[in-house]
Formats: sequence, structure tokens, C-alpha cells
Amino acid sequence: SWRKLGLIFTAPTQFGWAQSHAQLPFAEPLPDGRQRVHFSSRDVLGKSRIGSFVFDPGLPSAILEVPPEPEIDVGPLGAFDDRGVTSSCVVTVGGSLYQYYTGWSLGVTVPFYLGIGLARSDDGGQSYHKVSAAPVLGRTREDPFLTASPFVSIEAGVWRMWFISCQKWVVEDGKPKHYYHIRYAESRDGIQWDTAGPACVDFATEGEYAISRPSVVKDGNLYKMWYGYRGAAYRVGYAESGDGIFWTRRDDVTGLSASSEGWDSEMVEYPHVFDHGGKRYMLYNGNAYGRTGTGLAVLE
Repeated sequence: SWRKLGLIFTAPTQFGWAQSHAQLPFAEPLPDGRQRVHFSSRDVLGKSRIGSFVFDPGLPSAILEVPPEPEIDVGPLGAFDDRGVTSSCVVTVGGSLYQYYTGWSLGVTVPFYLGIGLARSDDGGQSYHKVSAAPVLGRTREDPFLTASPFVSIEAGVWRMWFISCQKWVVEDGKPKHYYHIRYAESRDGIQWDTAGPACVDFATEGEYAISRPSVVKDGNLYKMWYGYRGAAYRVGYAESGDGIFWTRRDDVTGLSASSEGWDSEMVEYPHVFDHGGKRYMLYNGNAYGRTGTGLAVLE
């Protein structure tokens, strides 16, 4: 089970771009043994940008560094990410870092459109530049409504992506409601993606409508995935696979639930699982989709 170590980071409101939320955390290991966590915050207009902080999971209450400027900013007017960018994952390739993110734009008949963008750093993460003004994975025949929140890894030269795909919008109680699950894609270069793969994690009950933000770890020959799933409120789910393509949900053994009170008492979601110093940790968000900040748990 996961032992909660508490709330470790909230929005750095001393910066104008980060007036609320510290959501969708992703830990990137640094050469000095620390972890750089990429996260998303919102300004007073609700626009999201991606920033980072540095910490040592062995001393989780001591945040060591928070750069004042965002790593990735919103795109130009009319672009797929002109209303916001939210963090997803970072992949190291040679001497470069590839940061995949979700771009937001506003809709008319539905509240928003999402697509998967990519930014690259060639200076160790000190600066990022977007590889394109367009998404590297937007709406396709297999993913007709939106794509978002990718987790990417490279195995034997094949780039593997687990990502969010919306399959429909439905008007309920007079408002459009999204239904999205986790799908699979492959690439040879991390930019051009084949999305013909199947749904990996689908709805388990009639009340579910959102399965979000996968985090994948491979232990030997077993793939393990943590994600958020939502019916009445977000919870953290868990699934296993022998090939990374076909998965079995095992939410009953997730080992992390909402607290009885406090910052994560209403919901828990957006997990990222990583190993550090011989231990396995989970970064996650709590109430209000990350408005209350980022917490940390350790596997025991």
C-alpha cells in the first residue's frame, strides 16, 4: 500500500502565471540525484502554463528550487494551445529532453478542445522550444474529439505512448459532458504517431466517464499503470499488462484512497509513479483537480 507523506507543493503565487493549482506532476531524475517535477498552474484568467520545482523525495518538505518563469507558455492566437498548456511527461533522448504536453483551446459547442504537443530542450531543461505550432497528435479518425495527457517511453527503438482519447460528448443536464479513456500509439521518431492501437483501459461501470493521466512502469515482464478514473469523484486506479497493449484493471489493489479530511479528502487523481533511492514514490493531486496542490506517497 501507499503511505502518504503529505502535501509537498502548492501554486507559487509569487509568480503571475501561477495564481492557482499545482497539478499533473511528473518527476524527471536529475544527474545530481534530485528530482525535477514538472507541473501546471493557472493565472488569474485560468490559462495554464508549465513550470517546475526541484526536490529530494527523501526530504519532501524541502523544495529546493522553483524557477520564476514557466518552461512552456501558451501558443499564439488561434493555435491548439492558445488557452493553456498542461504537463504530461518528459523523455530523455541522447542529450535532449522531449517534453510532451496537452494544449488547450476553447470551443463553442463544447467547452474545450485538447491536443498533444511536444517541446524539446537541448540544454538540460534550462529552456524548451516547441517542435511545431501544431500538435504532434491531434484529432484523428481513431481519436475524433480530443487527445491529451500522454505517457511516453522508448523500448528497442520503438516509442510507445499511452494517452487520453475522447470518444464522445453527450449533453447531460443541459451541459456537454466528455467521455474519454486510455488508448495506445507507437512511433519511430516520437513525432509521427500510429494510433491504430486499441483502447487500453476502458470504463468499468456505467457511471464512469473519464479515465485520465496514465503513468506506466515496467517491472521485469510486467507493465503496471496508474491513472485517474472518475464517476462521482476522481480516484486513482491501477492496471497490469504483459505487453503494454492489453490491460486488466485491478483498481481494488491500488492502495491509495482519499483521506478522511484535508487537502485530498474529496478526490485523488493525476498520479505519477517513479523510483528513487531504492523506493517507489507517487506524486498525485487532491481536491479540485490540483487546486490544493501536489502530494507525495511512498510504496510500502
